[in-house]
Amino acid sequence: MAGRLWSRVQRGVDQRRFHSRARVEFEGQRFVSDLLARDPELSARGRLAPFERRVFSQNGEDGVLSEIFNRIGTINESFVEFGCGNGIENNSLYLLHRDWNGLWIDGDQDLVTSIEKSHHSFIEPGQLRVLRSLVTAENIEDIFLANEVPSEPDLISIDIDGNDYWVWQAIEAFRPRVLVVEYNAIWPPEMTWVQSYAPDRGWDGTSHHGAGLGALAKLGKKKGYRLVHCDLSGVNAFFVRDDLAAGHFAEDSSAAAHYQPARYFLSSIVARPRGLGS
Repeated sequence: MAGRLWSRVQRGVDQRRFHSRARVEFEGQRFVSDLLARDPELSARGRLAPFERRVFSQNGEDGVLSEIFNRIGTINESFVEFGCGNGIENNSLYLLHRDWNGLWIDGDQDLVTSIEKSHHSFIEPGQLRVLRSLVTAENIEDIFLANEVPSEPDLISIDIDGNDYWVWQAIEAFRPRVLVVEYNAIWPPEMTWVQSYAPDRGWDGTSHHGAGLGALAKLGKKKGYRLVHCDLSGVNAFFVRDDLAAGHFAEDSSAAAHYQPARYFLSSIVARPRGLGS
């Protein structure tokens, strides 16, 4: 009897937790709806905010990337994501489920080992490769060459909590059609702040990390990329190569036009945690 009573208590606790998360998720969705209604520019012609949708991404990246590729098409459905995390919540797992192929890189061996177990159905047939490596400006192109990354992958996603700017700057022999990179929304768009480079740099848990949007937009322009969106959470910036972007996105590609402030509370609002099953 005690066992049955405990089971009922536990079910009650689990239900309360779920309903609490569901309420928070609902409030987050309402916040976004209100934000879009208050700022018509976010839904103007060519803008991407209305397409934000989360399947496996932390924010609305899944929906934004789907819409970008709807507009510009694909050539090889190949991706590279470094800073892939646990493989359950990132920018390319949804693409993997849509039969894309690619490379995940992370510096945490425990995460890589976990991915090798949980994603074996993608790894075994060669659809996904997973590499444990600390990504630096010095080794990124060697990693690409060693893993036969196409010279024009459809997508590169950078989220390494520190040297993002410097690693993107170092990518010269490869020309992704779309690039997603984390920006530090603490810095307003008119500033071009970048954290100093150190190959072994990691995130110290403070706001002193990465690069502001202004610096990334300036780098993107120099490398031939157009800023087309920043997610409403103020986390990721989306760039499309100049030769592909014309006519598909908002005309104003400035950092000021696309900057979103930090709304990190939107990043973890989900009633049902993501999973892949066994």
